[in-house]
Amino acid sequence: LAARDTTHDVGSAIIGSGEYHRGSPLHVATVNCKRLQESLRSVEEYGKILRHSVARDAEAIRYEAYTLERALLGGSPLRERIAEAKLYVLLSGEACTASLDWTIAEAAAGGTDVFQLREKHLGDRELLARAKELRAWTRASNVLFIVNDRVDIAHLADADGVHLGQDDLSVQEARRMLGPTPLVGVSTHTIAQVRQAVIDGADYLGIGPTFPSTTKAFDSLAGVAFIEAAMQATSLPMFALGGINAKTIDEAVGAGATRVAVGAAIAAADEPRQAAATLRAALPG
Repeated sequence: LAARDTTHDVGSAIIGSGEYHRGSPLHVATVNCKRLQESLRSVEEYGKILRHSVARDAEAIRYEAYTLERALLGGSPLRERIAEAKLYVLLSGEACTASLDWTIAEAAAGGTDVFQLREKHLGDRELLARAKELRAWTRASNVLFIVNDRVDIAHLADADGVHLGQDDLSVQEARRMLGPTPLVGVSTHTIAQVRQAVIDGADYLGIGPTFPSTTKAFDSLAGVAFIEAAMQATSLPMFALGGINAKTIDEAVGAGATRVAVGAAIAAADEPRQAAATLRAALPG
């Protein structure tokens, strides 16, 4: 720095061919999103010297900037639909009281927006065949269709997206296989995982587990406190999950949940339409 002579530097008169060209307002937004994030990071670092609360606030705003960038640059009809979705149902053949096609049609009529195929015990060919069936049934009901874990099956079945756990492929790897349009969701159990999913480019999050579940055993519960913390960490669409049913949904909503993901509460219901309608009515918006 001490040796730099900007006034007489020959490079100061050289202007790149693209320096004054911006193809569209979106191009400008792309550049400025990065500048905004870099600036916030600088404020965050100085905040660590001045006052820790400043650093924490700057960090929180920076993560909001990642979400904003995703909304600006990654918009698609599927992302608009997941942002509007409220009720997300996880299904498997063995978990349903009745047939899968009837359950989907009835639950969709009751207000379900998204169905996820979550089969753990099928071979690949049988799983793909079932995924293709669900693709047809969900299209008929005009609802979103997500495949759990399996990026390859999601691609081959033309699903609307894939949902990843913490031990599955990364968001970037899933995106390489699926392309830019399909949705990629991520299950998160800590704030660190929420923030990483935002940076990685996830389209939506599952947050939990909130309560003990009858369909899946958990080593530990994130609890309702995690809902509130996650809601403050990002504005990405997020679905509270784990043990949510007609008896527990009010507590989840009280903690800030605006979207929920359920399994047995609808899949095992004798009247999926009514079960979905009851849960949907408990959600704000």
